Amino acid sequence: MTDTQTPPASIAPDRNLEVAGRVGRAWREIRRGANTGDLRDVIFGVGDNAIEPGQMDALDLLVTIESCSMGDLADHLRVDPSTATRAVQRLIKDGLVVKVAHSGDGRVVAIAATDRARAIHAEVFARRREIILMILDNFTEDESSKLAEFLERFTNAVDAAVKTKKRRR
Repeated sequence: MTDTQTPPASIAPDRNLEVAGRVGRAWREIRRGANTGDLRDVIFGVGDNAIEPGQMDALDLLVTIESCSMGDLADHLRVDPSTATRAVQRLIKDGLVVKVAHSGDGRVVAIAATDRARAIHAEVFARRREIILMILDNFTEDESSKLAEFLERFTNAVDAAVKTKKRRR
């Protein structure tokens, strides 16, 4: 279903279309570079210690806490609980998480990162940080700070735009 609504009058169509095109192309190229090819291998590894980006997203939370419920993990990943359940099944199969007793409610399934997960996460985290620092070397300190601010604002704006579009359906 396409949205045929007219943009607000405050939008300058020519300038915004050109900038939107540039942002869209950059976003596409970042996504392609981060999820495929050499960059993915450099960050997420190859062979036995390789990890999928989605697994790293889950471990970003799990290595910082003792354990969490499936619902909390789903919220962190911003996915449906059924998607989180499938992700956890893969993490268990790969020896990265284990089911544990929930601290407050025995009926709730909780999970915790394994020592193997913590080691792999630390390796990937270091590689990811090194790549980010190498990228930021191309910017001045002020530009780096502004880039971080703009990316944070961009992320929040994406979330807001998606919520708005979902409400219109």
